[in-house]
Amino acid sequence: MNVPTASRWRNLGIIAHIDAGKTTLTERLLWKTGAIHRMGEVHDGAATTDFNPIERQRGITITAAAVQTYWSVAGPGEHRLTLIDTPGHIDFAIEVERSLRVLDGAVAVFCAVAGVQPQSETVWRQARRHGVPLIAFVNKMDRTGADFAGVLQQMRDKLDANPWPLGIALGTESALRGWVDLVGRSVVLWDEDGGFERRPWSAEETAEYSPARERLAEAVADHDDALAEAFLAGTVDDALLKAALRRATLKGAGVPVLAGSAFRTKGMESLLDAIVDYLPSPLDRPAAQAQSGAGAVELPPDAAGPLAGLVFKIVHQEHGPLAFVRLYSGTLKVGDMVWASRRGRRVRVGRLLVVQADRGSDVAQAVAGEIVALAGWKDAASGETLSAETDRLELPSIQAQPAVLSWRLAAEQSSGLIRLGQGLASLAQEDPSFRVGTDAETGETLVWGMGELHLEVMVQRLREEWKVGVRTGAPHVAYQETPARAVHGVEGRLAKQNGGIGQAARVVIDVEPLAEGGFEFVDRSRGGVIPRNFVLATEKGLRTGLNEGPLGHPVVGLRVVLVDGETHAVDSSEQAFQRAAMEALRTALAQAGTVLLEPVMELVIDTPAAHVGDVIGDLQRRSGRVSAILDHGSRSDVTARAPLAQLSGYTTTLRSLTQGRASAVMLFDGYEPARPLKTAA
Repeated sequence: MNVPTASRWRNLGIIAHIDAGKTTLTERLLWKTGAIHRMGEVHDGAATTDFNPIERQRGITITAAAVQTYWSVAGPGEHRLTLIDTPGHIDFAIEVERSLRVLDGAVAVFCAVAGVQPQSETVWRQARRHGVPLIAFVNKMDRTGADFAGVLQQMRDKLDANPWPLGIALGTESALRGWVDLVGRSVVLWDEDGGFERRPWSAEETAEYSPARERLAEAVADHDDALAEAFLAGTVDDALLKAALRRATLKGAGVPVLAGSAFRTKGMESLLDAIVDYLPSPLDRPAAQAQSGAGAVELPPDAAGPLAGLVFKIVHQEHGPLAFVRLYSGTLKVGDMVWASRRGRRVRVGRLLVVQADRGSDVAQAVAGEIVALAGWKDAASGETLSAETDRLELPSIQAQPAVLSWRLAAEQSSGLIRLGQGLASLAQEDPSFRVGTDAETGETLVWGMGELHLEVMVQRLREEWKVGVRTGAPHVAYQETPARAVHGVEGRLAKQNGGIGQAARVVIDVEPLAEGGFEFVDRSRGGVIPRNFVLATEKGLRTGLNEGPLGHPVVGLRVVLVDGETHAVDSSEQAFQRAAMEALRTALAQAGTVLLEPVMELVIDTPAAHVGDVIGDLQRRSGRVSAILDHGSRSDVTARAPLAQLSGYTTTLRSLTQGRASAVMLFDGYEPARPLKTAA
């Protein structure tokens, strides 16, 4: 098969709330394009992209899986689609984050009955933050209660989106039979075997559907001058409308929306056409931004440009680790020596693969715009940049949300200690939102994750993949600390003489609270009093010191300013400045005092209306604050915020209060000053 040119590549993700049908949709798209010859079902544990045994047992997507396929639309040539099916559960948000970081476009999937759900909002915001153009697919139109117009309105209200419906569904529920294509002025009729028939509008259909087409053209014309001129002149043809839709979608002015039923294989052809027609190729995306020794540089997707690729995902398989890489510039070949920014050394490219879920095929090279995997790199780091040693570059890394829950782990038998350590190191390498540490007082192993499901899956992987028996302790909330006030002129000094080479360093720092969180380092030392390499060592020591504050928790929300220092002609070293910086920070935090921060969750509770009072009363006992109550018939959605520490056993209590008829979704909403614990009834 001839590889299409880069203008015919589409790197896209499938994103949605859990159970909206992402994996089923991916499976149908692969079958429709001929990438697979038999469709697997999620409920049978046979979906192509849910290849992990734990995913198949639980019936959910845990890790983002990449697949590649081809699709032809009207006109010459094929288009190559690289699809990544992402998880819908909030505990695995890092998979969505790093996928959207490297993809060019995305399909947001919504359930036609449930509409825009809490995690739908989260992934939508993630996509918008990365500037990823979107199209939407309203799935499960065959279900009782399906409401296409209602989903469009929720997109406007909840997502602040500008949806452009590209058609009208014919029939609903069990009689769902086709799609009126407003752009191409045709009707697509679906059969029960996954087939379809397309025909142009009849005279009667032209009269019936032309007003809807005109409304679509008018909406898009508000964002495209060429279409606006044609609209005013009454000369909007199909090609012009499609081209204007593409331009407006690429700049984020609106979102084309389609509908169908993935489970019944209805609407797949129209969605595939829309992916090709409206989502960007790598050439349509803005140039990547990187840092070099000479400052900021722009990297257009040019195969002849300087090498720049981002390692965005690590996966351990039976035959060893795979490091997934998105190439933004240049060409990567088997046998090349490249510079790895996190490891700070040269590494050799031994094997390149195009991955199809849990399988792969070797390729000799990859060029800008492609997503490939490198095999055999045991110490690869997620978020590191690959570049030429002679032209070292660093792309923006991948940001993981802070872990909010921790468990204590121990091997059931001493013979499993080595396997436990190896397994934990492997899982932490794969997942930046999963952290491993040690309790300084007891020496016990601690693991931090995004929630109970996240940690449950990690423990299950230790047991099944690493064959190690594991005992777990009660969950603990992952608190943080932040400085209570600013302190200035705090000194950290190291002066050791032991007869040989000593250790000497002195730093003076100011510490200021940072309202937006995070950590910021500023060097305001003057006259080269501290050499550049010692300034970098000072920053490294400060970052290490952030791991534990006076209350025993990680420190966030501060700016540290290096104002002065002193070196020794013989005894100063980078290690000495790291230790002096840690000492200065420890002293500064003790002087400033710290405020304990706790994770706060947003809850959306779907409950029978008769139980709203009971649900609100229980939330108030847990220090929860209700922000909205939305009634829809006999049921209500209660939206609230509550400290994670107060939500232990919440699901069980909710079921008891509502006779098992209510359900809740929890989303991490940020950190706030901790409040005294209450005892929930």
